[in-house]
Amino acid sequence: MTTLSEENYLKAIYHIGKQGNIAVSTNSIAEKMRTKASSATDMIKKLAEKKLVDYKRYQGVTLTEKGRLIAAIVVRKHRLWEVFLVEKLNFSWDEVHDVAEQLEHIKSEKLTNELDALLGFPTEDPHGDPIPDKEGYIKETEKILLSQINIGEQCICVGVKDSSTEYLKYLDKNKVALGTSLAVISKEPFDNSMRIAIESEQLVISNVVANNLFVKRD
Repeated sequence: MTTLSEENYLKAIYHIGKQGNIAVSTNSIAEKMRTKASSATDMIKKLAEKKLVDYKRYQGVTLTEKGRLIAAIVVRKHRLWEVFLVEKLNFSWDEVHDVAEQLEHIKSEKLTNELDALLGFPTEDPHGDPIPDKEGYIKETEKILLSQINIGEQCICVGVKDSSTEYLKYLDKNKVALGTSLAVISKEPFDNSMRIAIESEQLVISNVVANNLFVKRD
């Protein structure tokens, strides 16, 4: 059995290391967990003793297959709960993260599987992030950042890189959501801001906004 804290560390390594396949530094883990590097190192050593991570000093940390599966299942539960909160309890997409952070540690495999079935086996959460299956595998979808779309091209919003409350509320205020069709009208060379069209309305967005919105070409 893994503790809540251990699961959070495994999940952090999973996210930083691109599903745990890339070695990550102790400092990056500490930063993600908002703790001291010494505290992160102590936890990493505990995880290594449980064969959940491979840790070599000065070479970084990677997840073992066992550790990767545990992390992926925690991510799976988190994203399924986010779908449930939005679809069944009328939460907005900027409200679900903190609640799902608590629910993701429920151990019942049956509950997770029944939740998945109740929701119709969703493949993405409300932010467009893929949901791992029971074996922890993820089916990636093709997507690029809005900032990479050329003038005159049309695209559809499929996810967000920044899922902070502030960013999601900004998108809501400007009527941008998953599935929204966009067209790039122009780009400003000075600051890389762009003018986009959403249905019959036009909007000028900053490069920061464009660099945090995932789209696919329509």
